[in-house]
Amino acid sequence: MNVHVEDRSPVKKVLHIEIPQEDVIRALDDAYQSLKKTAKIKGFRPGKAPRRVLEQLYQKDVMADVRGKLIQDAYVEALDQTRLNIVGPPVLDPPELDASADYRFDAEVEVMPEIADITFTGLKLTQTDYEASDEEVALQIQMLQKNLSKREVIDEDRPARKDDFVRIDYEGFKEGTPFAGTQKTENFIMRLGDGHIAEALDQGVAGMSVGEEKVIPVSFPEDYFNTQLAGQTVDFHVKLNDIRKEVTPEIDDAFAAQIGPFTTMDEVRQKIRQNLAEGYTKRTEQELNEQIFSQILETTQFDVPDVMVENELDHIASEMERSLSYNNKTLEETGLTRKILAEKYRDVAEKQVRRQLILGKLIEQEKLELSDADLEAGFADMAQTYGQSVDVMKQIYENNDKFLAFFKHALLEKRAIKLIMDSNTIESVAPAKEAPDASDDDADEAAHPV
Repeated sequence: MNVHVEDRSPVKKVLHIEIPQEDVIRALDDAYQSLKKTAKIKGFRPGKAPRRVLEQLYQKDVMADVRGKLIQDAYVEALDQTRLNIVGPPVLDPPELDASADYRFDAEVEVMPEIADITFTGLKLTQTDYEASDEEVALQIQMLQKNLSKREVIDEDRPARKDDFVRIDYEGFKEGTPFAGTQKTENFIMRLGDGHIAEALDQGVAGMSVGEEKVIPVSFPEDYFNTQLAGQTVDFHVKLNDIRKEVTPEIDDAFAAQIGPFTTMDEVRQKIRQNLAEGYTKRTEQELNEQIFSQILETTQFDVPDVMVENELDHIASEMERSLSYNNKTLEETGLTRKILAEKYRDVAEKQVRRQLILGKLIEQEKLELSDADLEAGFADMAQTYGQSVDVMKQIYENNDKFLAFFKHALLEKRAIKLIMDSNTIESVAPAKEAPDASDDDADEAAHPV
């Protein structure tokens, strides 16, 4: 068998593979011999049907099967001969098999890029010393207070007005016919002024009295997030069932007991401050990682295989679908598709692949290895993260070779990042003061989301 490698780019190759005619004939002979033993053909005893009869009845299937096996075996042998570090499956468009000549086919493949040794010293790194403020703690408590708020029907007899919570029944019509995009909905609660469906609907409900029914025309903009409603004008038939007010609990020790296993508000504040500090630690790590990779990428040039970017995009889309499913939503309901995500996040995916390749190169370059103690510490961290015992986590990973290999590589990547940080001076800086960009009304609104 002959193999010629054509370079399309540093990461794209075409394998021109040629299988000698005698190998093709031998494979066909073997296939017909096997078929002869098992084929049941009227007029012939088992194993006695002549080759010409078998060809008349089964030639198309035999040729397809033999072609597939020849291609598979030849491709494996070609990889063994060329020693190419292939990523992803080959792209094949093989011709039909012809027993009268050598069989030739091409396999387009992508390979891992060859990356020169990476210089990871002399980086300019800064670490922001974030600290949780009393204002942040207070805001978190306000959010908890908001979550525990109740909406109670008002006692007074008055029309609905801005900032009221209203409970309505509605159904949308177009030209007197129910519209699929606004099906009949009962006991829907919204706050007037938020424009949850449309500002025009809020404005139409404002001024209505309990029990009143009204038709409110609503024109949706062309860029409305729900494509069924974008550019449509719909008549909403609305009935106001009741008007409600938001009642928030007092911030006291009883409130602390409602939140969780706390007896005083001081305990709550301490836990919030701890959570904020942990969040800032992660934020600092992310910022340092961004600085590290942005600087290394400036001096480290290499091509990235498309298949690796596509795999990362598929991972991003799958994670988004999984996140949406927790809220019983789909991509389509948010106006997104996998194609849209691929276009939107391609640069992000490529950057992530570059980071993975750089870390892989550093692991190889610096001959980083894991000790048994490193692996045990990794299992302990994982167990703490998921609230499981170390033995349970070890059993999960050690019973799956693929999971375990991925876990070990992730630990080595952390080692590589730590090596970079330890090899550079990191300057501590105070966090920049952010100028307020919202009015008091906006801040109050942000503290009371629907």
